[in-house]
Amino acid sequence: MANDSPVRPIRIIVQDSNDPGYTNRLMVGTACTGLLRVEWVAARYGQLIPLNWSMAEQRQVMEGYMPLRYQVADAQNLIVAEALRMDMEWLFLLEHDVIIPPDTFMRLNRYMREAPAPVVSGVYFSRAYPSEPMVFRGMGEGAFLDWRKGDLVWCDGVPTGALLIHMGLLRAMWADSEEYVLSGIKVRRVFDTPRYSWYNPETGITNVASGTSDLEWCKRVMRGGYLTRSGWGAFADEHSDYPFLVDTGIFCGHINPDGTIYPDRKTRETFGG
Repeated sequence: MANDSPVRPIRIIVQDSNDPGYTNRLMVGTACTGLLRVEWVAARYGQLIPLNWSMAEQRQVMEGYMPLRYQVADAQNLIVAEALRMDMEWLFLLEHDVIIPPDTFMRLNRYMREAPAPVVSGVYFSRAYPSEPMVFRGMGEGAFLDWRKGDLVWCDGVPTGALLIHMGLLRAMWADSEEYVLSGIKVRRVFDTPRYSWYNPETGITNVASGTSDLEWCKRVMRGGYLTRSGWGAFADEHSDYPFLVDTGIFCGHINPDGTIYPDRKTRETFGG
């Protein structure tokens, strides 16, 4: 459903992007319906800060951006547009129902400095019973289960709920993407929700289904050769099958509006969480 609301995206923290003394600048972008659980707020703003980051430096190197009441893919495209406008180096997509552990920013800081991969994800589980980790090796093969908390897992499918992306990759995808307008703002379909339809001549019914923007984005990155096109050619050659890194040490909760957090204790213990 298109968003006809006049509500404009809200900037949470203003960054001095003209200061040349700061590198590895990070935007934290959240697609939000407008309802945030207190657990999410506590996790987001209760983060441990890496050594030599003061609170002033945190405001310098981090930007918060939260478009309200858009579909997820549309909100993500607004976030990408803003990150590009501000010439950010990295984007951390943090969805409004993912509870990150308190050392997440410290881990992200290491990945931004060392840059072992252009895409790094935390791990969280489906909001269902049984709850499964959203870690995928082999499209269509279900959740990948052969890991324990703290392992680094290379995948070909990751969700966007706690996802660090190098802006060079998003910049290359932006240049190739269709332009459209959201509430008067020009954006491009870097992220998109796939929709499928097929006609059954026996019943005379047209069936309609949709996929998810996160796995569609992963497939597009791989099929479009965007890693190579954005300067990660050697990395793409080495990780051609599984180019996305999941740091399972960033072990997140996935919260329902009623406060139920997945996975449950038994499942967490199974994976060492």
